[in-house]
Amino acid sequence: MKTSLKVFHWLPRILCIVAILFISMFALDSFEPGFTIWQQLARFFIHLIPSYVLIAILIIAWKWEKAGGIIFIIIGLALSPVIFRKNYHMNHSVWISLEIILMITVPFVLVGILFLVSNSLKKKNPEA
Repeated sequence: MKTSLKVFHWLPRILCIVAILFISMFALDSFEPGFTIWQQLARFFIHLIPSYVLIAILIIAWKWEKAGGIIFIIIGLALSPVIFRKNYHMNHSVWISLEIILMITVPFVLVGILFLVSNSLKKKNPEA
């Protein structure tokens, strides 16, 4: 496999794993005083549900890059207005809400695009 194909093969996978780990960090806010350890663990695993879904989509994308890329793009674009609206109502700042969108949903759109590019390059160079 050529170097450029290797880069486009691994880049979306690595970026997706990093983005999922970033999203998973938000589940740590479930550990608060006033709850038993079992309640905190239950809340932690419930807060990780988005990460479980993203891991399942990553598994799909790993096997079928085109389908996974499309799913990641749709998820990123569909969740952007929802997350923007929720954050805008909390902080009443367009710029802060846009920064949050850049951190949470844009990486998954980028991952989706990179999976589609990887799929396209592999179709152009089937022998690689």
